[in-house]
Amino acid sequence: MATRKTPAKERPSYRCTECGWTTVKWLGRCPECQAWGTVEEFGGAPAVRMTAPGRVTTAALPIAQVDGRQATARPTGVDELDRVLGGGLVPGAVILLAGEPGVGKSTLLLDVAAKAAGPEHRTLYVTGEESASQVRLRADRIGAIDDHLYLAAETDLSALLGHLDAVKPALLIVDSVQTVASPEIDGAPGGMAQVREVAGALIRASKERGMCTLLVGHVTKDGAIAGPRLLEHLVDVVLGFEGDRHARLRLVRGVKNRYGTTDEVGCFELHDEGITGLADPSGLFLTRRAEPVPGTCLTVTLEGRRPLVAEVQALTVDSQIPSPRRTTSGLETSRVSMMLAVLEQRGRISALGKRDIYSATVGGVKLTEPAADLAVALALASAASDTPLPKNLVAIGEVGLAGEVRRVTGVQRRLAEAARLGFTHALVPADPGKIPPGMRVLEVADVGEALRVLPKHVRRAAPDEDAERAQDPGRSPRERRRESGREDGRGSGRGTARGSARESVPEEAPA
Repeated sequence: MATRKTPAKERPSYRCTECGWTTVKWLGRCPECQAWGTVEEFGGAPAVRMTAPGRVTTAALPIAQVDGRQATARPTGVDELDRVLGGGLVPGAVILLAGEPGVGKSTLLLDVAAKAAGPEHRTLYVTGEESASQVRLRADRIGAIDDHLYLAAETDLSALLGHLDAVKPALLIVDSVQTVASPEIDGAPGGMAQVREVAGALIRASKERGMCTLLVGHVTKDGAIAGPRLLEHLVDVVLGFEGDRHARLRLVRGVKNRYGTTDEVGCFELHDEGITGLADPSGLFLTRRAEPVPGTCLTVTLEGRRPLVAEVQALTVDSQIPSPRRTTSGLETSRVSMMLAVLEQRGRISALGKRDIYSATVGGVKLTEPAADLAVALALASAASDTPLPKNLVAIGEVGLAGEVRRVTGVQRRLAEAARLGFTHALVPADPGKIPPGMRVLEVADVGEALRVLPKHVRRAAPDEDAERAQDPGRSPRERRRESGREDGRGSGRGTARGSARESVPEEAPA
């Protein structure tokens, strides 16, 4: 007699209510979104499904027969944003703009919405964080009023899709994607499951309608884009909005771009009347003075492919505590500490070890590339000796632990930008390439050669030096000058085949 097999009992399945992750056993913490107490039982284990071939909606064509005019970029009216996007907005593209709170994302996109709107290109601005009246007040302040710009305050995904059917916009701006939720998905707005569903629905709508979509994204406390990592893979362009809230400068940096390069940077200035693009932002990073000041040095940094002239400042004072302070602003603390060690060991400047040292940049710019090492070293040496560097001088180069000055990328573009702004002298590593007309370039091999640009006049006496002279009257003035010269690093640089740096760069170059 044949025995009858009973079907196996369906195993229970568990799902996270925040991100939708499933498992066959219960867990107290979801491994996907790291949320506690969100894994709940919801039924049997999902069955394996087989997808049968379906009807083809669009026939495959040879790539030469595909019409590329449909992906032609349309300018937004904001030149700096067009620079980063690679020409403008592409129909059907989905762009994610992320930045810290208060950096100016909503102000920039509201300005873009008004300038991109037209009779044939309607713009729909959907806000989920503010009311419509609050957005209208900002639009009046920055002058972003247009008859073809439509405004809606919605947090429901189905209502948002209904606005698309009513307005039929060519550009959709959602501020922000974390505030919109779908009623068909469990979880609070901003959760991983909600962000994934909302972004997927908006991406499908953009591709079907040929509508460009701009999504505002939140960032975490670490600066990463909030939500699932899948969001960055789904969108076509990812832009990072950077800037210090205490400074006027704002940078839009391309992180991912399917329609252009990712090494372009747009510069903006945030003010009371709104936000404006800066075609020549180097003026924000410089301090114009009639006479040079000790502890300042100029360099040329590259933001993407864009050269910017920046100023590095340093200040050294006698420390009143056993452990001297080391404070930086706009510079990497590790790079400044390395420059101090190189100056003390290779440049023979021993006066820096027992003094408080403050270093910063001007205008809120952040110098992170190694090409600013030489400028940082010269600014520190100038502050330690209390002697200013020559006017109209820029320093470019990476400094190694052995004191050598290494080559960096884009030296010719950096020198061209410095020459355009009126600088006439430059310290660069060996083999700089083509030199702009009217600029005198000195190639230096190590820090010792670079320190020769410091003038050789006697260091001005500090207030505490008079007290030191009164406490030790036995030392002769010659001994004091010899010790002061040794601590300031003068006369310690090695000679070069091209002559000393002091002979090539005058104390005060002509303006």
